[in-house]
Amino acid sequence: MLYQLYDWQRTALEPWRLLARMANEFYGHPASPASYLPGARRAAAAFDLMGRLTQHYGRPAFGIDRVEVAGRECAVREVVELEKPFCRLLHFVRDGAPAQPKVVVFAPLSGHFATLLRDTVNSLLADHDVWITDWVDAKEVPLAAGPFHFDDYVDYAREFLRFAGPQAHAISVCQPTVPVLAAVSLMAAAGEATPRSLTMMGGPIDTRSSPTAVNDFAAYRPMSWFESKVIQRVPMRHPGFNRRVYPGFLQFAGFVAMNPDRHFESHVQYYRHLVQGDGESADSHRRFYDEYNAVMDLPAEYYLETVERVFHKHLLPRGLLRVRGERVRPDAIRQSALFTIEGELDDISGPGQTKAAHALCKGIPAKRKAHYEAPGVGHYGIFSGRKYRETIYPRIRDFIASHDR
Repeated sequence: MLYQLYDWQRTALEPWRLLARMANEFYGHPASPASYLPGARRAAAAFDLMGRLTQHYGRPAFGIDRVEVAGRECAVREVVELEKPFCRLLHFVRDGAPAQPKVVVFAPLSGHFATLLRDTVNSLLADHDVWITDWVDAKEVPLAAGPFHFDDYVDYAREFLRFAGPQAHAISVCQPTVPVLAAVSLMAAAGEATPRSLTMMGGPIDTRSSPTAVNDFAAYRPMSWFESKVIQRVPMRHPGFNRRVYPGFLQFAGFVAMNPDRHFESHVQYYRHLVQGDGESADSHRRFYDEYNAVMDLPAEYYLETVERVFHKHLLPRGLLRVRGERVRPDAIRQSALFTIEGELDDISGPGQTKAAHALCKGIPAKRKAHYEAPGVGHYGIFSGRKYRETIYPRIRDFIASHDR
């Protein structure tokens, strides 16, 4: 019922959002006589902020049209190579680019769209043939498509890796490190070819190491609490009507609650930038929050099983994780190289949680393993921003290159 009330409220605010947009134009557009009145710029800034705080943010575009490859500029096209009910395997085709290592990026299914990894993809495209898992908002998936479980995620990962071929490299960012490691483990145990390398970034392989506030929040609440408090039914007017989901708006509320003062101050600064006419700073704020505010619903089955298996029972590091009844054995992986990356200041997956993969993957020789803890880097800085581009990405590029043959 909470989700339906939220949806009704959002619909009820539409006229006010339209009014705010009109008032912003009235007081802020240079062609409007009202824009020259005293206090007009403040009024326009206030209405602009009101509109942004109440609008709905859908899936953003990757917006990567061109990239420089080996000294020449190549056009980039997005091609859907595989389409499943809950995910698309998206391929960034670079027209005229030379043959380079193939990389499959597993984006998180944790509330934000895959476009959150835009910076990751943009950097990789200069040196790699890039594919990414583009997850579908669960409220857009009709109920007839059935449920989506943790085991289904592992099945998707195996299918995508088989489709990409044994010459591919896999990169998993945050949440998918566990199901991707499970998928590769099962492939190895079945005698299938595995990716040439596995790069795991800021993921909850073993949340018992350096537990964060996020880990504690998940670990100290019973599953019945999650069932009753955060699982909702998709409201009518959406294709996924009546599907059980963990709503994106609840996840977003959790994101904001972690640093409410920082977000409040950011919006205050945005208002001041508008009043001062600092368009560059205002545009930077918009770009960040257009992505940050765009959230998606998660299938309830997958969300609850992830909380239970990863955060409550720690099944993977304890050697007890089973997928479709088969025990997951990371020590079966022998042909793939392993690179783990963590952020010193990560407040979502603490230092040591991703590195735990090394102890589990006993079959990979030490000379084909590497670990890097990025100093002064938080969770999002692991895969985006200046420090990622300058210090983390070069290490990923070199690791993949050294294990591409």
